[in-house]
Amino acid sequence: MSDAGSSIPESETMSDAEITDELPRELNVSEYVGPHLFPNNSRRRIPAIIYLSAAVVCTVVWAVASESPLVNGGILAAAIALAVFAVYGFVCGRELKIDESDALVVAVGAVGFPVGHASAQMGWRGWFSRPTWRILLYSNEPQPDHRGLVFVDGITGEVIDQLVQPNPEDWADLGAG
Repeated sequence: MSDAGSSIPESETMSDAEITDELPRELNVSEYVGPHLFPNNSRRRIPAIIYLSAAVVCTVVWAVASESPLVNGGILAAAIALAVFAVYGFVCGRELKIDESDALVVAVGAVGFPVGHASAQMGWRGWFSRPTWRILLYSNEPQPDHRGLVFVDGITGEVIDQLVQPNPEDWADLGAG
């Protein structure tokens, strides 16, 4: 017997025809517009130019109207801070020259086994935000025997570090292989 509180009233039940399932927009293949283009680090130069312009304006205001009661050393401090942010933006705004496809080719050459599935992720390392691709690779078997993680520099394409190991995952219970 079922509880009276857990049963669904007939007025709230739905027929099978009313139940629909659809993919989210971003997974709908018919709306595919092309490969994803990863934003380039060089876009950081745009705010750097804005910061530098604001620093110049603050410096000019401080120099021209330093005797005014509305202008004090805070304007000069803001100019210095904005200039420091601008320099940092220019230094960190190095152009990304290696895309995920190029990084995958470099990573495949570094691991030493035929690659099946792979995944790429962009990260940044160090104080100057150097772009780095993190590539996760699995060997090309139904149940991959090996896996690897390779870090590829996004500017030079050099392998920074890598880890290759036998795959510890066991898929025997899933009926694969």
